[in-house]
Amino acid sequence: MQILPSFFRVRQHFQSRALPNVQQATIDAIANSPAASLIRPGQSVAIGVGSRGIANLQPIVATTVRCLRGLGADPFIVPAMGSHGGATAQGQVGVLGSLGVDEAFVQCQIRSSMDTVFLGETEGGIPLHIDANAAAADHVVLINRIKPHTRLTGTLQSGLCKMLMIGLGKHTGAAAFHHAFSAFDYQLDRVASEIVTTICQSINVAFGLALIEDAYDETAWIEAVPGDQFLQREPELLPKAIQWMPRLPFDKLDLLIVDQIGKEISGTGMDTNIIGRKANDKVAMPDEFPKIREIYVRSLTRSTAGNAAGIGIAEYTHQRVVDAMDRDKTRVNCLVSGHVTAGAIPVTFETDEAALLAARSQFGGTTDQIRWVRITDTLHLSEIQCSEALWDEIQSGGDRNDPCEVISEIQPLKFSDGELSP
Repeated sequence: MQILPSFFRVRQHFQSRALPNVQQATIDAIANSPAASLIRPGQSVAIGVGSRGIANLQPIVATTVRCLRGLGADPFIVPAMGSHGGATAQGQVGVLGSLGVDEAFVQCQIRSSMDTVFLGETEGGIPLHIDANAAAADHVVLINRIKPHTRLTGTLQSGLCKMLMIGLGKHTGAAAFHHAFSAFDYQLDRVASEIVTTICQSINVAFGLALIEDAYDETAWIEAVPGDQFLQREPELLPKAIQWMPRLPFDKLDLLIVDQIGKEISGTGMDTNIIGRKANDKVAMPDEFPKIREIYVRSLTRSTAGNAAGIGIAEYTHQRVVDAMDRDKTRVNCLVSGHVTAGAIPVTFETDEAALLAARSQFGGTTDQIRWVRITDTLHLSEIQCSEALWDEIQSGGDRNDPCEVISEIQPLKFSDGELSP
């Protein structure tokens, strides 16, 4: 008797919004921004770049460098990623390098340091820190993606304000903010006005390149937002980012198989907005979808360099994930973020087959009733694998509005030495 369900492949047809020429869009955004006129020949410009795997990050950063040089400025890059990279200067250079952002490609210096300048405290006692190299520059330019955060709620989530407040705060600043998150109910906009205003009064934030991606992980929007407009413009862009995100086509699943997680994919390794676990690591809230009973994580990405933050969201994992973990990087990231359960190691198995058999034992019903889905990661959802129980739902369009196309027959899972085939 077949114990595990058979699967079929599905292609989701999201709306493509990819810009035809990312470099030209970057040039146009900077050229059309009145903030660019603030930068004078000979002035230094610190370009803040983070740790996320943003689409077309390489050409966008390189083009920004060329545009600033065209204004006669002296640009350099600073890592704007809080405590990532093991909270070391060299580790953060390594993170940038894993994303293709290195001095050879972007043709400018990377100045990485964990040193900060103390700017004072908020009325609530939160200390404000800024990267020392950025503070010493004549101007600061940020490059970041606008998208829903994995834990924060409200009108400001992941984007330019968060990078300014936390990413450029390095380890010291990030730790202070993350520890205070619960005090303001994970709503960044409750404290952002005071903090962003204070920082912009202390350093010259010329502009930030606000990037939005479509459901195919392609650059769909590039806008140069002046520093003094971050607080107004970012909440206007967030709904667009939410609308353009990819989604799973089902509201309810028994098991989600995730081939890989990593920091370049999401701050929690896998995007909690996609898997329905933003407020709670183990269960969706009543108004949160999809509702997934259990998650199995198969591997870490190479670019995450052992940082397994987010693995604790899963119920099961493979031994290779545990073996690939850099315990120090994972520990630092989880402690600084205040999300300590994200580093908890799930029930671990030596093979995929053993993990899936264990997961199967947790569900009643017949094999053809089990609702399982397999994905590459939470950034790439255009092609997924679905268990046979979902066949009829896919034929009728699933629980979402995006059209779905069946692209294979129903077939049993294939294993080689206990490991799943691609």
